Amino acid sequence: MMGGSPRHHENVPPGWVGASKPAGKPVWVPQPGSQTAFLSCPVFEVLYEGTRGPGKTDALLMDFAQHVGQGFGPEWRGVIFRQSYPQLADLIAKSQKWFRLIWGDAAQYNQAKSTWTFPDGEQLLFRQFDRPSDYWNYHGHAYPFIGWEELTTWPTDEGYRMMMSCCRSTVPGIPRKYRATTNPYGVGHNWVKARFRLPHGRSRVIVDAVGPDGSPEPPRVAIHGHLMENRVLLDADPDYINRLRMSARNPNELRAWLEGSWDITSGGMFDDLWDGQLHVIPRIDPRNIPSGWRIDRAFDYGQSRPFSVGWYAESNGEPMTLPDGRVIGHVRGDLVRFAEWYGFTGKRNEGLNMPPTDIAQGIILRERRMGIVGRVLPGPADTSIFDPRPGSPNIAEAMRSQGVRWERAAKDPGSRSQGWQMIRERLQAVKVGAPDRPGLWVTEDCLQFIETVPVLPRDDKNPDDVHTDAEDHIGDELRYRVRRMRRSAGQRGF
Repeated sequence: MMGGSPRHHENVPPGWVGASKPAGKPVWVPQPGSQTAFLSCPVFEVLYEGTRGPGKTDALLMDFAQHVGQGFGPEWRGVIFRQSYPQLADLIAKSQKWFRLIWGDAAQYNQAKSTWTFPDGEQLLFRQFDRPSDYWNYHGHAYPFIGWEELTTWPTDEGYRMMMSCCRSTVPGIPRKYRATTNPYGVGHNWVKARFRLPHGRSRVIVDAVGPDGSPEPPRVAIHGHLMENRVLLDADPDYINRLRMSARNPNELRAWLEGSWDITSGGMFDDLWDGQLHVIPRIDPRNIPSGWRIDRAFDYGQSRPFSVGWYAESNGEPMTLPDGRVIGHVRGDLVRFAEWYGFTGKRNEGLNMPPTDIAQGIILRERRMGIVGRVLPGPADTSIFDPRPGSPNIAEAMRSQGVRWERAAKDPGSRSQGWQMIRERLQAVKVGAPDRPGLWVTEDCLQFIETVPVLPRDDKNPDDVHTDAEDHIGDELRYRVRRMRRSAGQRGF
């Protein structure tokens, strides 16, 4: 709708914002397709996702702006988040371009406060939101409009969900909108994909979702935008697509940018090497693993965050034929992760708070079901479980009392980046078919490994490491196991 008082513009179609001279000519109109669908969507929570270039940022700004001047006055208040203030620069620049054209000097931007104030008192704030703890900067606030720009840049959904409590107003009839934009790819690729059931859930309103406490969540929907819809951009900049092709760092990023594909491994550490057709193998019966192979387990401990137990088989050079006819294990040190137990609630990155003795009992129970009790050797575990606990056994001792023993994982300086590199080398050995280098495979029933490890993102500040806020618990457990050295004459065990 247009700016100004609603009585002057009662018949303007939704999404037409502002009037320039000659009077009545709209300054900004949504392009047919996804922009129009996004601005007119009545669902509470909407994600505008897709390729680069369909005009997602403009649409996010205009979704707020179309309700300015509609009689809500200062009660129409919004906030749009990015992880840092420098990331807000493009959003602010676009707002200054459009809002100046629409309202002129009647709309004022306070640079010190990163806040727009409109003629009738409406306000739009641009703010930083980095970690879930930043929620407490907004606790108790009321914003009928809340927006998130580039949603996959947040590693978890924790802060995103917490801020929903602030999307409220006491004014009857005022819109309540929870909005986000994003491309696929990035540290949050996994949770965004799962929350909106992408790509198959596009344009389907999700009404059966429940929160962590089992209560129903408000409806949500994802609207897909494609670059080819934006004829204004493509007509003005015919070389835009070619520049995107040249700018992409790898094929998965290119698919995210040009196709809006969610069926990619995304984020950086392994996406250039991971190939599910090669690295994922059929389920195997652990009792059929050759007797000369070593079977052990690795462990990353967690309470409020998930714990991860992985069972591994390491070849002694004796080949093993898989159910699909493939042969692996002819290289000494070939490694297969054939079973897992991921201790989470079913909600991404939320742990079970399970006592160590119960974890140990669960491990024994699973080994009994697999028929490998007595064959499983101690493997590497997070060194934190060996830390002293005044007045009580430490975690490793508590688990040993139930019959589960561990070795200390190698955590010497540089071990994290070394571990990730060793995993990469094993993945590459499988991908190129190296006949003399040990590889790494995972069975198809290790579902949480397949869900989380291939998309582990690199840390922006240290590209040789994984982003520390990512869901990296299985990755850490794998890293401990890959770095483990065989205990043999002349070798040090960990």
